[in-house]
Amino acid sequence: MIILDASVLIAHLDSRDALHERAREALLEVAAQPLAASALTLAEVLVGPARQSRLDQAEEALRSLGVEPLSLGPDAPSRLARLRAETGLKLPDCCVLLAAQDAPAGSVVTFDDRLRRAAAGLRLA
Repeated sequence: MIILDASVLIAHLDSRDALHERAREALLEVAAQPLAASALTLAEVLVGPARQSRLDQAEEALRSLGVEPLSLGPDAPSRLARLRAETGLKLPDCCVLLAAQDAPAGSVVTFDDRLRRAAAGLRLA
């Protein structure tokens, strides 16, 4: 299962984003695999469309990509705190890592270099 970071999804949803084409290519590369994102990541992705009264369109685009929302488990607070303390990443990025840890054969697609390095350090491809 491929866990998507907000950076990829935001760029994909906005054709004016400087990383839009890169996001499209990244998503095409993993299209044959199941896609998912933490519920918090998806909320982060949807803020811009909500501000522009395009929430329904953005949600439909995510559904058409097949992005499955992943809930954070009951032990998420302590696990997120540990990830934050160990990696120095902000909590939204830690949610990406936690989702990848919990997903079967989880790996992360992101444009964020710090998140990518942390994922590699945790053996999340």
